[in-house]
Amino acid sequence: METHVRHFQDELDELKRRLLKMGGLAEERLQLAVKAIVDRDLAAMDVVLSGDSDINKLHVEIDDRCVKLLALHQPMAVDLRSIVAAVKINSDLERVGDLAVNIAEAGQRYLQHAPVKELIDIPRMATIAQTMLRDALDAFVRRDLDLAHSVLTADDRLDELKSQVFRDLLAHMLNDPSTIEAALDLILVSRHLERVGDHATNVAEDVIFMVSAKDVRHQ
Repeated sequence: METHVRHFQDELDELKRRLLKMGGLAEERLQLAVKAIVDRDLAAMDVVLSGDSDINKLHVEIDDRCVKLLALHQPMAVDLRSIVAAVKINSDLERVGDLAVNIAEAGQRYLQHAPVKELIDIPRMATIAQTMLRDALDAFVRRDLDLAHSVLTADDRLDELKSQVFRDLLAHMLNDPSTIEAALDLILVSRHLERVGDHATNVAEDVIFMVSAKDVRHQ
């Protein structure tokens, strides 16, 4: 019995490590996509656009690990909630990888035009979104409720910056219609970054449910 329990715990620890690796890859791609826009680096954007396979492979692998853990060990209570949370977190991380691709695609279009303005708030959004994602995953591994709640709070700041980016770019479009196409691409980038924050928030909410059995969604 002790051997069975130890084996289950080892498998659960490995599942967490794989999720952290996937989160690290998603965060790197997100960071590279935004940096490529700021630096006007088309080669870096191509790296983001062509590098989705590692995240997709981990997505499939982690789902398979979760199914096997559920089928072979029939966990209960917090262990069961941990695996269910891992399934949901896995999907959120895969979507973050997709959003990095979306950002790079918008960036490619944006670089076909002259710069609309100095990019300040979008890199700030990216930093907040990356930190939220990292903190949410750390909270999952450490079962840290305080850290999970801090992610929910950070999402408000991300939403504020998205609105600020929209207002700023709208003013540019009204003053100079030639900037409309490029400005719209930057607005899309800000929306994608806001969605990354939403996925990090989902992870944090799953952590809170995993640890406390309390559902804080839609609150």
